[in-house]
Amino acid sequence: MAKPAAKKATGKTLRKLTKAQLIDELNKDLAKEYAALIQYVQHASVITGPQYDSISAELTVHSNEEHQHAITLSDQIDFLGGVPDVNVADIHISPDSKIMLEQDLVGELDAIARYRERIGQAEMLQEYGLRRALEDILIIEEEHARDLQSALDL
Repeated sequence: MAKPAAKKATGKTLRKLTKAQLIDELNKDLAKEYAALIQYVQHASVITGPQYDSISAELTVHSNEEHQHAITLSDQIDFLGGVPDVNVADIHISPDSKIMLEQDLVGELDAIARYRERIGQAEMLQEYGLRRALEDILIIEEEHARDLQSALDL
């Protein structure tokens, strides 16, 4: 008899993952952290307009935090017995300052969804240290989303 899939509090079914599959997912997250780091550096440098002066400095802070997320993920992947990848996900740029911030927000909302899923997967595999590290990353990603929403008057 097959085991039923685990359910999160939201009622969404989590598919059972092996540790190797979780490592693969974490490496995909790592590629997106690398991309976010690069994208934030570029956006902070080229964003223009007096209404974006304060967010420009904040984007540099975001880039440093994304760098720390990449380090954390790399350490966790290694701890789990995997090898951290050096792949970089797609980077989105634009000559339009508002579009830059919208691109950054899309990335943060994606990260929030992915890390919520990853936290559930870590819990399922009883990887509690990983879960805690992912929760710390999630808190920062949610803060980034709020900063961007504020800058975009959303």
